[in-house]
Amino acid sequence: MLSPQSLSETDRRLVAAWAADCAERVLPLFEAEAPHDDRARDGIRRARAFARGELDAAGEIRRRFVAGRASQSATSPAGKAAAWAAGQAAGVAHMGAHALGAAAFAAKAAELADPGRGGAVERAWQIDRMDAAVTAALGRLPPLGQDPSGPLGSGLLASGVLGENIRFLQSAIIAR
Repeated sequence: MLSPQSLSETDRRLVAAWAADCAERVLPLFEAEAPHDDRARDGIRRARAFARGELDAAGEIRRRFVAGRASQSATSPAGKAAAWAAGQAAGVAHMGAHALGAAAFAAKAAELADPGRGGAVERAWQIDRMDAAVTAALGRLPPLGQDPSGPLGSGLLASGVLGENIRFLQSAIIAR
């Protein structure tokens, strides 16, 4: 049985585009530090292609870690978080919950780049960017920390600022 964090392929395609948008907004933070490393940009490009139905989930599952590994080329915490946002966006083909990971890392990158303001601005943009279909798809994900079978379990995304970002987004989804 699939994890509730997987989402249907239709829902994964919907949220992949949104996750790519979230990651792309902070991509300049990574590219300023690693202008010749195209892995993060390629991960975002692949997430968009998956969203359009041009790539299949099986092929993307094998390549989902490539974009995140670009973080090794970044020198700042903000640049690393931006690369991880791209990696999470690329992972949506595998599991829909990675869309919230992309958004959480993007908000973290924005906050690191603009302390005291960047994260809040980014989260507000992310919520505004959710259309009804994306909101409904993300609303099918279990609350952070309640299902151990994916990225929304008790691991990295559940703690610290990433967890705070995801809880904020999930609260906003419920409120809509």
